[in-house]
Amino acid sequence: MRHNPTLTDGHHIQLIEGGQAYFESLTQALDQAQSHVLLETYIFDVHGAAVGVAEALERAALRGVRVWLVVDGVGTPQLPDDWRTRFTQAGVECRTYSPLGTLGLLIPSRWRRLHRKLCIVDGHTAFCGGINILDDWYDPHHGTLARPRLDFAVRAQGELVGLIQDSMTQLWWRLQGAQHARDRQIPQAWRSFKAAGLPLPWKQSPPLPDGSLPSIRAALLLRDNVLHRNQIERAYLKAIGLARHEVVIANAYFLPGRRLRQALVHAARRGVRVRLLVQGRYEYFMQYHAARPVYGTLLAAGVEIYQYDASFLHAKVAVVDAHHERPWATVGSSNLDPLSLLLAREANVVVADRVFAQRLDLRLSDVIATQSTPVAESFKHRYWHQRWRDRVAFGLMRLALFITGHRY
Repeated sequence: MRHNPTLTDGHHIQLIEGGQAYFESLTQALDQAQSHVLLETYIFDVHGAAVGVAEALERAALRGVRVWLVVDGVGTPQLPDDWRTRFTQAGVECRTYSPLGTLGLLIPSRWRRLHRKLCIVDGHTAFCGGINILDDWYDPHHGTLARPRLDFAVRAQGELVGLIQDSMTQLWWRLQGAQHARDRQIPQAWRSFKAAGLPLPWKQSPPLPDGSLPSIRAALLLRDNVLHRNQIERAYLKAIGLARHEVVIANAYFLPGRRLRQALVHAARRGVRVRLLVQGRYEYFMQYHAARPVYGTLLAAGVEIYQYDASFLHAKVAVVDAHHERPWATVGSSNLDPLSLLLAREANVVVADRVFAQRLDLRLSDVIATQSTPVAESFKHRYWHQRWRDRVAFGLMRLALFITGHRY
């Protein structure tokens, strides 16, 4: 499936902040589903508010809606036994993307993960963003959080809904085919792989736009290992290259490659105000420390870098020239780090709309002003052992990429 990420008119795009609001909107759509539901997520957890999504999927399947659920083999190694039973009895069909198996992540090919957070309801409503099916106040590794994590998603209608559905169904049939092949069911495997390129009988045209809602220009960005290897990175590079006033990026795991670093440096040097909101809380050794060595070059060029301190930052969003001509914004699942940009399946929505861009820009500006701290001074005065950890993590990241055949 070839996909050209051209901006098109006629979309309705709603910005959603936080898991609580996302789950409410998602559950409402699921409870109105009549034909089919497709849901992909890296983490599917059933603690706290997230259980409402599981219950809504169950309700939909019980009333005859076709429900397909795909989770990642690292993010969700397995669903709880009681929920696997409930889903099976209700008719929810579940698949796991790239189960780890015995050797786990010791096999480099298994570093390719499904990191998309997507949902399609009846072929006319889509959700896309960075929010897992995971309660905002809970973390699988850190337990209960003092404050909710910061993250965003969008609810969309329009042409890109069909593009998202095509991508999701193609992946589903390929997973089906792979499972049949492992079970030595060759005829079934062949039929599944063949179905991956066919239109679905349930595919529907998007509903006519509601005149009470503004029509927005938008596009879908995909990242996979076949036809869309660099689509998301190229979109960032183009938007930053065209920036004339301001760039704001909030990214949980920020470790840009050479081209992105150069684009940010060039933007700052030509007078664009560039602000980066990055993870301030220690979560993972590699992601936290490997990013620090690139800060020096960016700070020297005039890029402003802020650490989000209130809780865990999980957002993957950006805004360019929100208050000027040619506003650009993106919300999705892709971090600006090697794993996301070179190895993982990702999905972002790009929006060219001043009202949408300004809303996201104002929210990020408020977070930077009230819940974050600049890193410039602390970066200068790091202890030697902190610098050593940073270099070790950066070296390990580059070694990992070399093993997979990538340069970064």
